[in-house]
Amino acid sequence: MTRAIIADDERLMREQLRARLSEVWPDLQVVAEAKNGEEAVAAVRELAPDLAFLDIRMPGMTGIEAARAIGDACHVVFITAYNEYAVEAFEHGAVDYVLKPAERERLELTVARLKKRLGQPPS
Repeated sequence: MTRAIIADDERLMREQLRARLSEVWPDLQVVAEAKNGEEAVAAVRELAPDLAFLDIRMPGMTGIEAARAIGDACHVVFITAYNEYAVEAFEHGAVDYVLKPAERERLELTVARLKKRLGQPPS
């Protein structure tokens, strides 16, 4: 089973993303939620998920800084309201960059891309 963490400083956005992901990838297991970059990095180190869904603008450590700290420990997808960080996100190895609100159709494309990266059959 594929395991993931979700990091966003807004609880409602974490809940919304978790719900949307469960619709488009029912067997994805969200093992932790983080409200900032430091918590996201700690969750990746402790739980070794396959994926991290990161917001960019979070207090303390940003999503970009968290991705840099996470490195190759897991695949990173940015879920953010800001399109101006896309190039920098991909420079730090992001698999995808999704603008909020993450619509179902857009997440389906992201899931297909992630499954291909993970060597899993498409849904």
